[in-house]
Amino acid sequence: MHSETLIIDTPGPGLHEISREVADLVSRSGVTEGLCSLFIQHTSASLVIQENADPSASRDLEEWFGRIAPENHSSYTHTAEGPDDMPSHLRSAVTQTSEQIPVAGGRLALGTWQGIFLFEHRRLPHRRKIIARVWS
Repeated sequence: MHSETLIIDTPGPGLHEISREVADLVSRSGVTEGLCSLFIQHTSASLVIQENADPSASRDLEEWFGRIAPENHSSYTHTAEGPDDMPSHLRSAVTQTSEQIPVAGGRLALGTWQGIFLFEHRRLPHRRKIIARVWS
């Protein structure tokens, strides 16, 4: 098994593609047939596999999350870190903290239009840690 921690600096909210970083990690692992497991160590950011060919898909997804978990909602009580605090937890709760991607032929077995994204839910830049394990 190969293990690494990916450190991803996000500039702020949105979907930030990390497919290249994960592909490079798989390459370093030397695993040709197996599984890549990713786990983000945060409650206000998440991991998603989404379309990476057309940027409008990411924009639409971000817009949709803004509607279902808006900032400054009057019912929120968890607001200690600002108006984006509780919405970031809600958005993270309905996405994923982990992803599993098959490895085939030494490469991620993603579909044609799939990319791996770190979904930053906070407004300010953050340094995010993702635990990665690759094994055969």
